[in-house]
Amino acid sequence: MSRLPIRIRLTLPFAVGMAVVLAGAGLFIYVRVGGALLSSVDQRLRVQAQEVSGRLERGRTPFDRDSADGPTVAQLVDAGGIVVQSTPRTLRPILAGKPLSRALSGATIWKSGSIAGLANDWRVLAVPARVGGGRGAIVVAESLEPREDALHRLVREFMLGGPVALLLAVLAGYAVAAAALRPVEAMRGRAAAIGASTPEKRLPVPPTRDELARLAETLNDMLGRLESALEHERRFVDDASHELRTPLALLKTELEIALRQPRSRNELEEALRSAADETDRLTRLAEDLLLVARADEGRLPIRLESVSARRILADVAARFEVRGNEHGRPIVVAEGPDSAVEADATRLGQALGNLVDNALVHGEGTIVLSIRAAGGSVELHVADHGSGFPTGFVDRAFDRFSRADEARGRGGTGLGLAIVELIARAHGGSAAVATGPDGGADAWIALPASKTPVPARPAALSANS
Repeated sequence: MSRLPIRIRLTLPFAVGMAVVLAGAGLFIYVRVGGALLSSVDQRLRVQAQEVSGRLERGRTPFDRDSADGPTVAQLVDAGGIVVQSTPRTLRPILAGKPLSRALSGATIWKSGSIAGLANDWRVLAVPARVGGGRGAIVVAESLEPREDALHRLVREFMLGGPVALLLAVLAGYAVAAAALRPVEAMRGRAAAIGASTPEKRLPVPPTRDELARLAETLNDMLGRLESALEHERRFVDDASHELRTPLALLKTELEIALRQPRSRNELEEALRSAADETDRLTRLAEDLLLVARADEGRLPIRLESVSARRILADVAARFEVRGNEHGRPIVVAEGPDSAVEADATRLGQALGNLVDNALVHGEGTIVLSIRAAGGSVELHVADHGSGFPTGFVDRAFDRFSRADEARGRGGTGLGLAIVELIARAHGGSAAVATGPDGGADAWIALPASKTPVPARPAALSANS
């Protein structure tokens, strides 16, 4: 059944339903017509019985075959059950036994069945009457053959017309199903033509504004999202290829220069040191790309626990202390109350490290790490005293391979802030950047506050805090 086309699967239940409806309608009509015909026969029998009773009361011959209302089959029975008069005269008793006894005792009797000596089925009516000065009964009967002939004709018409009506109904149902599914076929054909080379194409939306139209709109929205994701991935691959090409080209150049002619020991050490720097850059870029890929697949490993925000900031400050001192850039943790956050300490430290590294590369002055409570969230800020973010960069700061300085020669990969946002989202938080009111760049991560108090163990703060 599941392999049949949807049109057939829709039409078959409709056909079965129509067959049931037609059969039920035919049975209903048959019963109603049969009942109406039988009621008509009963009414004529009542009239005939009244006619016979009236003639008896007037002392006339009870059965007048020349009368239009006179019975063609009738009997007059006395109190002893003896047939006094009969038409036709040779007719055997129509009623006998219990039905006759009940009629003689004053009951009105209706009966359908055969009569001895007569063909077909008959409808019989027996009513009490005065016969010979005593109790008796008038028995009249009418053939049911016309009723049966009419019902047989009705059945034949049903047997001929029913299948024709069912066939027409099924064809109409199939046509309706085909018309209803025509937009689906149009969408299927268009969908088959959409590929990676034509992601801008969309499915046709039926003008009916029904479920199919809403389905087409939903699918078009999905195609739009897929197109955006595909374009995003294309840009990602292009940028990643460019980022990989640059250090590889530099690494190859350094090695070729070192091998081109004899070099002194110092020159070889310098070439190898430069190659090692480019190798480190390649390693960091590969790790960043792997983290981004895992985050896109929803597989970024996060182990949440209640941790001290101040302890995380202190650990980051200590990790970058030597590098900051080399650049004359102190890194301090601002004074203030501590807060507990639900976070993976390693991943959160990685994100904050990216913010500090960004401040070291692009900012100026002292780098300040601070904690701010904001409603049910805790914000971990990294601020410097430089010139802040360029105009227009804030809106695209977290885009992959996005740089404040579009030149690619300043050592960054353009993934640092993107990774910060990925880690923040993995924690159920967010990341943001802004230029401070007094200048300088301010970047922060907002995380849900932990309901668990700050751990009691002392924080290992840096010497500059």
